[in-house]
Amino acid sequence: MSKLLTVSPDDILDHIKLSCQIPSVLEAIATRKIVEDEAKKVGIEIGLEELQNAADSLRLANQLIKAEDTWAWLEKYHLSLDDFEAIAETNLLSAKLANHLFAEKVESFFYAHQLDYVGAVTYEVVLDDEDLALEMFYALQENEISFQEIARQYIQNTEIRRAGGYQGIRLRTDFRPEIAAAVFAASPPQILKPITTPKGVHIIAVEEIIKPQLDEQRRLQIMGDLFANWLKAQIAALEIVANLTKVVNPQPSKDILIQA
Repeated sequence: MSKLLTVSPDDILDHIKLSCQIPSVLEAIATRKIVEDEAKKVGIEIGLEELQNAADSLRLANQLIKAEDTWAWLEKYHLSLDDFEAIAETNLLSAKLANHLFAEKVESFFYAHQLDYVGAVTYEVVLDDEDLALEMFYALQENEISFQEIARQYIQNTEIRRAGGYQGIRLRTDFRPEIAAAVFAASPPQILKPITTPKGVHIIAVEEIIKPQLDEQRRLQIMGDLFANWLKAQIAALEIVANLTKVVNPQPSKDILIQA
C-alpha cells in the first residue's frame, strides 16, 4: 500500500520561493493582468464560438483527443473545467490583442527587416585544426573528397553525421556574425573557406539562399515577436509588489551569513 502525502498551499508557496521561481511567477501573473486590462480597454470581446474554437485548439495542442484524455489532463494539473476555459480564454485574448495592436504593422516591419529573414541551407563540419581544415577545403575544391565523406569522418554527433552535416534552413541571426557575413555573401552552391571561431574551424557548404516571403507563418511570427516585446516593455514599466502570506526575504541568521 502506497503512503499518502498531503501537500498544502503553504507547501507549494514555500517550494516556489525556495526554488527561486517567484520572479518568473510574478512576471507571468503581470503578463496575464496586462493582457486582460488592455483587452478590456480597447474593447476586445470573445464570442462563444471563438471560445469553443480556442478550447479545441488547446485540446489539440495537448493531444487531448478523447474525453477521458481531457479529464486525465485536468486531474494531472489540478484544474477544473472552469480553469480549462480560463486558459483558453487567456490564450485567445492574447492572440486577439496581438492582432489588434500589430496586425497593420507586420508588413512594414517585415520589409524594414527583410535581411533578417533571408534563410540559408548549409552543411557544416567543425574541426580543431586549422591546417587540417584548409587541407580538407582544398581537397573539396579539387573534388578529391566529398563534403559527406568529411562529415562521416569528423562529425561526432550521430544524427548530424548521418545527415552529412546538414544544418537545416537558418536565418542570419542563427549564425555567428563572422559566419553570417560569409554565408549570405556566397553564390550557392559554394564551399566557404574555413572560418575560425572560438568553437573551432568551420568548413561550410552553402547549398541555397532562400529569399524571405511574408507568408502566414512569417506574419504570425513577426506579430508574436512584436507583441512579446510590447509585453516586456509594459512589465518593465511596472513595480510589482508581491503580497505573500510569509516574508519572502527574512533576515538571515548570523550563522549562515556569508561575508563577501
